[in-house]
Amino acid sequence: MPKHQATIKEIAQQLGVSISTVSRALQNNPRIGLRTRERVWELAKQLHYRPNPAALVLKKKQTHTIGVVLPFLKEEFFSTAITAIEDALQGYNVVISQSRDSLEREKGALTTFLSSRVDGVIASISAETHHYLHFKELENFGIPVVFFDRVPRNVPAHKIRSNITQAAKEMVDFLAHKGLERIALLNGPPQLEVAEERQRGYLQAMKERNLPILPQLICSSDLSREDTQTKVHYLLSHDPKPQAIITFNDYVSLHAIEKARAEGIIPNQEVYFASFANLPMMEYVHFPPIASVEQFAYTMGQKAAELLLQLIQNPGDTPYQEIWVKTELVVRESGV
Repeated sequence: MPKHQATIKEIAQQLGVSISTVSRALQNNPRIGLRTRERVWELAKQLHYRPNPAALVLKKKQTHTIGVVLPFLKEEFFSTAITAIEDALQGYNVVISQSRDSLEREKGALTTFLSSRVDGVIASISAETHHYLHFKELENFGIPVVFFDRVPRNVPAHKIRSNITQAAKEMVDFLAHKGLERIALLNGPPQLEVAEERQRGYLQAMKERNLPILPQLICSSDLSREDTQTKVHYLLSHDPKPQAIITFNDYVSLHAIEKARAEGIIPNQEVYFASFANLPMMEYVHFPPIASVEQFAYTMGQKAAELLLQLIQNPGDTPYQEIWVKTELVVRESGV
């Protein structure tokens, strides 16, 4: 049997307030005291209250505020995407929150966005995110969500993404063309779909080129400097060593190269490094990866903002869209 759907009347009865008070509180009306609004939102969440979508379209007043939650602002890829989002959302206040790759921080950010009644949310999920109910809750309250780069796995949603599988294949092809056979993959957290796509492309290309697929040369990192360098030590401990290491992104590559140098290895001579993102800062690094996949962070942020604006301006049941942004393998002079 279908579950009972909680109503505004039931919330009002349990809290001992009027129906109109609950209705205004759910719309974050400042005429209702903050404490009362918080009590209403908390009980609505406990009862799994879901507003009538048609009523939301009619009643919801725009706040001209957009919430953005992403892993780390310090990462140049995401700071570039934020610049694009703000450029595209002129006339809107953009509230930015860092999950720092924590599911709980991500949930907290969305709770704040919901109570603030933002008009929409742009998100790149944390490394710990393995379910998406907290994002679905926003949509249930009529707040559209657009994901970019780190998008939900096997879940219908509005997504801006790159063809990472194809990019990983091209990277393996590039390294194989240089005569390298023992190619390792230092991936990101396995629950991230972008990590799964990297491994899928890597395995496909290795198989197509009849290169040895060695389980001991495939490992994952939590993306921290410490864990990355632990995994690099593990990869380099094998005899023979890998001839090349493909890393999750440029930051992971820099940490990996630092560790390799500490172990007496000359980067891109004894062991080659390649990665994803192609951050501008790589131009100023003494030992950059020999190749990086350009993911066009500005374009991804721009397209995410443009799609969100469409959803805000045309509320209702819009079919989920998946927009693909091209990638490009950028080879540096040391890799030519």
